[in-house]
Amino acid sequence: MAEAPSCSCGQNEKKRIIFPCAGQANTGQLTNLAAIQLTEEGYGSIACASLLAIGTEGLVKNAKSVDEVVILDGCPMFCAKKIAESQGVTVGQHLVMTELGIIKGPSKNYTQDDIEKIVSACWKGEGRMKTAAPTEKKSGGNNGGCGCECGGTC
Repeated sequence: MAEAPSCSCGQNEKKRIIFPCAGQANTGQLTNLAAIQLTEEGYGSIACASLLAIGTEGLVKNAKSVDEVVILDGCPMFCAKKIAESQGVTVGQHLVMTELGIIKGPSKNYTQDDIEKIVSACWKGEGRMKTAAPTEKKSGGNNGGCGCECGGTC
C-alpha cells in the first residue's frame, strides 16, 4: 500500500528517529554521515545509539512514541538494531551498509556516492520492516483533518 501524499505544511509527515551504529569501520562511519544528511534533508532526527543502549529514559520514551524508528547498521552484527530491541523499541526501517554493497574496511574508506546510496535507500523505503504498521494520517482538527489550508486534500 502506498503512503498517502504528505501535506505541504508538514503536519502529516512521519516523525522518525534515526539511530546510526557509528562503528569504527567505514560502514559504521557511513551510517553516521548518512544520518546527519537525512536529518538535514528532513527525513528524521538523528539520535545516539549509545544513549539508547544505556536506557536513557527520555530517549527510550521518545523512540517508542515516534511514527518510525530507522536503524542504520554498518554490518551484519546489527549492533544498533539489537540495542533498540533490547530497549523494547520497534524498528520500522533497518538498513545494513554491507547489504547495500558497501565493502567493510578502514574507517576512511568511503565516498560521497556511498553516503548518497544510503540516503537514497532510506528515502525509497528500502529496509522497511514487513511487520511495521502503516502510519495513518493524523487529525489536526479542521479543514478535512490535517489542519492546513488545503481543505483536507493533501
